[in-house]
Amino acid sequence: MSEIKPFNLKVHDTELADLHLRLDIARWPEKEAVDDWSQGTPLAALRELCEYWRHGYDWRRCEAQLNSLGQFTTEIDGLDIHFLHVRSSREDAIPLIITHGWPGSVIEFMGVIPQLTEPENGQAFHVVAPSLPGFGFSGKPKQTGWGVEKIASAWAELMNRLGYERWVAQGGDWGSAVTTAIGAQAPKGCAGIHVNMPIGRPTEEDMAQPTPDELKALQALQHYQEWDSGYSKQQSTRPQTVGYGLVDSPVGLAGWIFEKMWAWTDNDGSPFDALSKDQILDNIMLYWLPATGASSARLYWESFAKFGEGEVAIPAGASQFPKEIIPAPRKWAERRYTNLVYWNDVAKGGHFAAWEQPDLFVSELQACFAQMV
Repeated sequence: MSEIKPFNLKVHDTELADLHLRLDIARWPEKEAVDDWSQGTPLAALRELCEYWRHGYDWRRCEAQLNSLGQFTTEIDGLDIHFLHVRSSREDAIPLIITHGWPGSVIEFMGVIPQLTEPENGQAFHVVAPSLPGFGFSGKPKQTGWGVEKIASAWAELMNRLGYERWVAQGGDWGSAVTTAIGAQAPKGCAGIHVNMPIGRPTEEDMAQPTPDELKALQALQHYQEWDSGYSKQQSTRPQTVGYGLVDSPVGLAGWIFEKMWAWTDNDGSPFDALSKDQILDNIMLYWLPATGASSARLYWESFAKFGEGEVAIPAGASQFPKEIIPAPRKWAERRYTNLVYWNDVAKGGHFAAWEQPDLFVSELQACFAQMV
């Protein structure tokens, strides 16, 4: 079952009407007891987003854009994998598979695909952007086993099916874990990898006598564990339980995801400093329409405890954006990526690098992969 099939997205009007009804009859909680985001998504911010969702947002715009890029599906190990595939007109273009994370989607790459495929300057790429299993319009695994390592193997198979004999891989968040696993597996044809969330762990010596960069990273890790990791604990232990609310309530889903648009972007206090309402809602719709609140959360159950394991000996590069949620100093990263040929500390941007800073992101990939091909 290696056939690659075109995928045309056409959401029925009844699905949009159902969404509008659920937004109209939403049952809201009272206002939070603080004047900031420390108790979660503020009531006023979420009501503003949902008001626009109901009365100003145009799904058909996003739908048309996805269809215009080129969507496909193929079955790998019994599961349908959805992916964007956009080829460059350049003969020197390098095939690139790029992977999103949670709570992201292929929407993160909408702004960089044109620059990657048809850049005014620098290296061009043929872009393959799959939806993770259980995310977007990929299939939902019915059995356990679709963890990071299996996804990495599936991505290598996908590139083989597309006829790419030599290619590179990139990712952030779960995409970083998948890309790191690709690097550790070193499948035939993979010339190198790049991550915008480098994965590294401190040693006891690092924690005992940290450098300024290491101290900053340790403080970020402590903040994440104490104040930002509740979602991951729930999704890694009880994805089915949290999924009921995320699949049934658009307001609940939006509140769950919107908070990360605030916490994980390089902003001045509002998620809208980094991303537009349309961008945020386009992404949320790729969770709402295919009802992936539970299925996407199961990736945490499968792989969160061993996120980013493995040693990468093939050429690797990393770009550290300043508002990354768990930064890894180069010294930590070099213990995992033992052939680190590119490293850069970028001036601005957060966890959703391609989404927030498309120009910088593209230039980072061009600079990195120039060292490998």
